Amino acid sequence: MAESNESVHEDNQTASRRDVDQAFSEATRMVDLIMTPESEMQQEDRTWVAEETYRNFANHINKGFLEYRKSVTETDDFALTDWWGRGSILRDVMGREYIDMLGGFGLYSPGIRHPKIVAAVKAQLDRSPQYSQEMLDPLRAHLAKVIAKLTPGDIQYGFFANSGTEGVEGAMKLAKLYTGRKGFISMLQGFHGKTLGALSLLGKSVYREPLLPLLEGVRHVPFGNAQAVEQTLASAKTVGVDIAAVVAEPIQGEAGAIVPPDDFWPRLREICDAYDVLLIADEVQTGFGRTGKIFGVDHWDVTPDIMCFGKALGGGVVPMSGFFSSAKIWKCMEPNPFMHTTTTGGNPLACAAALAQISVLIEEDLAGQAAEKGVYILKNLATLQEKYPGLLKEARGRGLLIGMEFPTDKIGYKVASGLFSRNVLTAGTLTNAKTIRIEPALNVPYDIIDKMLDRLEDTFASIA
Repeated sequence: MAESNESVHEDNQTASRRDVDQAFSEATRMVDLIMTPESEMQQEDRTWVAEETYRNFANHINKGFLEYRKSVTETDDFALTDWWGRGSILRDVMGREYIDMLGGFGLYSPGIRHPKIVAAVKAQLDRSPQYSQEMLDPLRAHLAKVIAKLTPGDIQYGFFANSGTEGVEGAMKLAKLYTGRKGFISMLQGFHGKTLGALSLLGKSVYREPLLPLLEGVRHVPFGNAQAVEQTLASAKTVGVDIAAVVAEPIQGEAGAIVPPDDFWPRLREICDAYDVLLIADEVQTGFGRTGKIFGVDHWDVTPDIMCFGKALGGGVVPMSGFFSSAKIWKCMEPNPFMHTTTTGGNPLACAAALAQISVLIEEDLAGQAAEKGVYILKNLATLQEKYPGLLKEARGRGLLIGMEFPTDKIGYKVASGLFSRNVLTAGTLTNAKTIRIEPALNVPYDIIDKMLDRLEDTFASIA
């Protein structure tokens, strides 16, 4: 199925030559396939998509993705190409079916292509897909009002962007603007995105080191250790280092579904108040029902000063993110409302998706479903841990943000590969390859969960 190295090399030699006619032909062919009903696609078209995808990743995206995929799937079958999805089921371009237990790393909280969310986006597309950029846009304003009603405490004002890392960047700017300070405290193993500001907060060297120096004044402490936060703030105050905010995920996602001690977030709130610094909760992965509560901080009844959103906010249909704060803090943005802007953030399609996603979240009690199903999965994983004690080291998490930790990275990859070969999609985390995430749609049916658990046990048996 895959093209030869010589063919890829030839494409590399010609990739820089301008050919407008060829660009038109290539674009038109793929658009025609997009417009072709799934049932009418020919086998030759499916094969063409699979071959083109591999070749184009090698020549125009990043060959490293192909090597990573080969190492995890342990196969040269590059026809394994994303093509169709609904609910908790995906199909590759050749029509093979997979159980989705990854949920797009948290994008698909309402499931893939939830009909209510898709319908809202289609209806808005027929009305207006983007802003005029000059008139006031009603959907963005209304979505902000809805989120203000949904969030804890006095969170009231917000800004919408496209990706989670943009939400974190905006929160950092807001904290610096409000406090007049430049320093931050973040958590070891934390993940906040890979743009330069968010990367400065990120708590693992592999993504930071090649790009140093990053933002100055960022200090890292162990996640879950409130005393370390307090000691760092005390030291900073003693030596005259100004700290604008403490930034943390309610539950660390990329680090492997790490749940902090129950006193951690309440203590963070007390400490930040005592030292007059802001508390920023990065809810990009934990927000909108993922952990069994509407927001991760709701587990501890804590109101942050600033909250960051992303992933599930757009309902898995349109990319969407944002950051919100109280009126007191947001007031610093009022003298110059153009202090932080984006052309496409909070566009009408994204806002329609987010509004529909929130209605589905509440109507279907997705947070409640996540809590109940998370308990069910963890109970079954505990049974597997007893049966395979040398293989599954720990299973942890809240709601449907669950991590399975294995003794080594190698075993973690074997489990991911074993599940993939049994048509179950999951993955290691970006900051901890020993941990495999279970992060499906919050409305995933129990029969699909049971199929996943059966295939997981079969994988364990084959490895053991």
